Amino acid sequence: MSAAGVETARRQGMAMALVAAAAYGTNIVSAQIAGQAGLSGPLLVFYRVFIMLALVGLGLLIWRSSLSVPRGERRALLLFGVMSSLVGSAYLSSVAFLPVTVAAVVFFTYPVLIVLAEPFVTRTPFRLERLLAACAAFVGVALVVGPDFHGLDPRGLVLAILASLGAATQFFAGAALAQTPLAARLFWSHLLILPVTALILAITGGFQSPAAFALAPLAAAVTIGGYLIGFLLQVAAMTRISPGAAGLAFCAEPVCAVLIAAIVIGERLGPLQYLGCALVVATLVINVTLEHRRRPVAPA
Repeated sequence: MSAAGVETARRQGMAMALVAAAAYGTNIVSAQIAGQAGLSGPLLVFYRVFIMLALVGLGLLIWRSSLSVPRGERRALLLFGVMSSLVGSAYLSSVAFLPVTVAAVVFFTYPVLIVLAEPFVTRTPFRLERLLAACAAFVGVALVVGPDFHGLDPRGLVLAILASLGAATQFFAGAALAQTPLAARLFWSHLLILPVTALILAITGGFQSPAAFALAPLAAAVTIGGYLIGFLLQVAAMTRISPGAAGLAFCAEPVCAVLIAAIVIGERLGPLQYLGCALVVATLVINVTLEHRRRPVAPA
């Protein structure tokens, strides 16, 4: 790929990552509305993974796409699927022991972890400005979410930390799948994720038939649709931009969630939350600028 092609792919990847973050943020609000109507989180997670797998399988049958994975990327794909399962299950389980706000703040340490690990995992040189941007984004997320540190349970903290480590590893594994077709990445990863979500649903004992979506059809549709769009664009973006740039872009997720919650369900935002939103947005602008100025180098 030429230097111009690398730059074009980088621009596309950044746009995809930001849209994916917005889709995930929308997903959070609709899941809350669906939960209030009687649809549990594990139930929604199971069905969204099942639907993604079914849609990808249908697409493979229609377009006869290949499911082959290059030998050199099979380990990365296995790691990507396992880490995707860990992120969902550990993050979902952490909120049983921690306030959601605390779990979110601990989880969103993963962009900082990615920036710190990037020079060791990839050939990307360490960039102080990227680390400072990641730290600023983390502070912004903390202000937006507004964590309540009362009554912390060590089990919840461990699970949230595992989710953060899993998310960081997921981004590196996803970036290593440049030669694997997108359909194959989606199919094999969800084939690994589905049993984990089914096990969680069995443990929680909250299985319901699809007819239960009638309790909140619009919220359920937005929740599932937000995940489908978010995961698709996330996977596509991972092979176009560096893990550090992608991780920082996803700091937009809680900001979108808070702003949508304020518009849709009337949640009131305080001055610190507005400050946090402004800080994250400023960091995203810096992140896009840094990625744009990065010299495009055609891969060997």
